[in-house]
Amino acid sequence: MSFLIDSSIMITSQILFFGFGWLFFMRQLFKDYEVRQYVVQVIFSVTFAFSCTMFELIIFEILGVLNSSSRYFHWKMNLCVILLILVFMVPFYIGYFIVSNIRLLHKQRLLFSCLLWLTFMYFFWKLGDPFPILSPKHGILSIEQLISRVGVIGVTLMALLSGFGAVNCPYTYMSYFLRNVTDTDILALERRLLQTMDMIISKKKRMAMTRRTMFQKGEVHNRPSGFWGMIKSVTTSAPGSENLTLIQQEVDALEELSRQLFLETADLYATKERIEYSKTFKGKYFNFLGYFFSIYCVWKIFMATINIVFDRVGKTDPVTRGIEITVNYLGIQFDVKFWSQHISFILVGIIIVTSIRGLLITLTKGMYFVSSVLLIRMSMPLEYRTIITEVLGELQFNFYHRWFDVIFLVSALSSILFLYLAHKQAPEKHMAP
Repeated sequence: MSFLIDSSIMITSQILFFGFGWLFFMRQLFKDYEVRQYVVQVIFSVTFAFSCTMFELIIFEILGVLNSSSRYFHWKMNLCVILLILVFMVPFYIGYFIVSNIRLLHKQRLLFSCLLWLTFMYFFWKLGDPFPILSPKHGILSIEQLISRVGVIGVTLMALLSGFGAVNCPYTYMSYFLRNVTDTDILALERRLLQTMDMIISKKKRMAMTRRTMFQKGEVHNRPSGFWGMIKSVTTSAPGSENLTLIQQEVDALEELSRQLFLETADLYATKERIEYSKTFKGKYFNFLGYFFSIYCVWKIFMATINIVFDRVGKTDPVTRGIEITVNYLGIQFDVKFWSQHISFILVGIIIVTSIRGLLITLTKGMYFVSSVLLIRMSMPLEYRTIITEVLGELQFNFYHRWFDVIFLVSALSSILFLYLAHKQAPEKHMAP
């Protein structure tokens, strides 16, 4: 009876998640498009529902909601379903959609779709060969084989996004990185844009007048056609007329310049608005967050470097470790175990909400969620990791954390270099005459 009640709770939540995913797909992702392929919508909604259910089970694990055997059963079922969608359904349907748009393969689209899926499976399987992600005793058809490979892809994507976000967030929020833009800078750039537009209009008028003159003289109808005629029109021109091809090339160059000037003008206006916004209370708040994230970014890069150099993986979750350091430093009486559980619950809840938001923004779908479960496991106290570890199998969890640190470090340092060069070149570009 307890299992039936627990199952009804899980099924109800899955229906709600499915409905939310369906509405989000229709009203946000494709609100401006007419979606006729409902299979795509169903796959997205099912993936979203089961992914959110996995995070719901993490919260239930911390709060002790549902029976332990029920949680284990639903963990297994959710993991099997989402792996089935990620590894079999989604790649096959993408291949089927590609083949269906090729006319030559239209009659044999099912066969070629299977061939594409088999090609995907070959490279997907070979992906796990270079990485120490599995215990040698696992068979080729075990669920750990799929989880381990999906985890490598998802953790890599998460680390890349996290590294860029850790650097880009303070760069975006902090007023320190804003360029000093004045009305004089904007007016000067707008003047250059207007001058360029005037030159384009002038040259197009010359082209129109030349065409009219040539038409009146009958040169348009008598002009030789074909390849040699085109070469002759480029190298020679009639007396009293201008070379239309050269003028057109000048117009094309000026139009490209006008597009660049327009984008630079829009960028200056956006920067000026950010400067004005930074002076408001909300802007100052985000500026403070920028400094906070800067410290976090430096700390995260430092810790990732330490973990890589010394091949270190934390044994204690960060919340418990942080509370223990604070309590020992202040020398106060504090129930570390009790409060670490509650703070871990809040932290995991925040991670889950931001992970769902990250899914909806980046659309990395289920691999993002499966990888989040692998990494969230380290943020939970040891007593809450048991079922997750049993469900995921004997994976090399330490590898995923080291791999995340390596990719995060590369992504963060690359982002710092890229943003530094972009920030350095921006003033020089606007100062150009």
